[in-house]
Amino acid sequence: MIEEVLKVFKTLDAKDFRILTGIETGMKHFEWVPVEELGKYTKMPFDKLEYRLRKLVRDKLVVRTTQPYDGFQIYFEGYDALALNAFVKRKSISAIGDEVGVGKESVIFEAIRQPELAIGGPIPVIIKFHREGRTSFKQIKRVREHLGEREHFSWIYAARLAAQREYGIMTTLYPKVSIPKPFDQNRHAIVMELAKGSLLSKTKLLNAEWYLDEILRQAKITYSLGIIHADLSEYNIFVSEEGVQLIDWPQYITLDHPQADEILERDVSNVLVHFYRKYDIKRELEEVIEEIKSGASLIEEAKEETSRDEASRDEEGNEESNKEEASMGEAIIERTGKRGKV
Repeated sequence: MIEEVLKVFKTLDAKDFRILTGIETGMKHFEWVPVEELGKYTKMPFDKLEYRLRKLVRDKLVVRTTQPYDGFQIYFEGYDALALNAFVKRKSISAIGDEVGVGKESVIFEAIRQPELAIGGPIPVIIKFHREGRTSFKQIKRVREHLGEREHFSWIYAARLAAQREYGIMTTLYPKVSIPKPFDQNRHAIVMELAKGSLLSKTKLLNAEWYLDEILRQAKITYSLGIIHADLSEYNIFVSEEGVQLIDWPQYITLDHPQADEILERDVSNVLVHFYRKYDIKRELEEVIEEIKSGASLIEEAKEETSRDEASRDEEGNEESNKEEASMGEAIIERTGKRGKV
């Protein structure tokens, strides 16, 4: 757990992090990274390497096997330490606090980020540590499109790729879509803005109709950008007096996905069912879907209109340019009295 990592984090130095990085790198090629490979990577004498490895095993950052050879794997806790070290070096965080959320595939901790300018107070943020693959690699692979056709991968690969994917789409959507602001990503972890308010599933809304409209509006904007959340429900939406924020994006899909329509319907249905059961607000699924999809068509129409306007301006510009060139030519002719001479 992160708590155990934080206890030993300050005792780790650059050589310890190099060993952890060596094991991380070696796991791309070995199920258990041989100690000989670590020696080549770290360029440390065997006795000093052995001493540090024993400490890392004792601190539960790595695990060791002696069969069929002497080798090492990194624990999630060791991977957490590497990500935290990167965030601290890049000044993405300056302190980490308590656990504020946990799920099957992630654990979330509160943290502090110093302001980019030397004004204002510390910024509250969260660190989301992805945990994809910790329990079942095969099951995760079946439901995670971003793992592709790869037959062999480790939990390190699955968790890191999920974090990269989520951070990538968040930087694409923010601030056009109402989501927490992403700050940084390293390995399997993301630093992002603290979501405003509370989870929709745990909140009693006074103006439920307004919040439903706002959630559907965000879904429409997202769709107009060519994206579907693919895991939208009352458990992935935060509500506050300021509005709504959509969270948890690693499962997103694009509109060219073969099941895009079905997945969009599932997302919208989850939201409509929640508001019907809790607030007796009824909306027709087909009408809502049609409205959400209209956003994409409007965007395409706007793009086409913009392209036509640009083409028209180019043509007008060419005509004006030709007229100016002709006028200049006539002036030159008048001055010389002869055509073809300047």
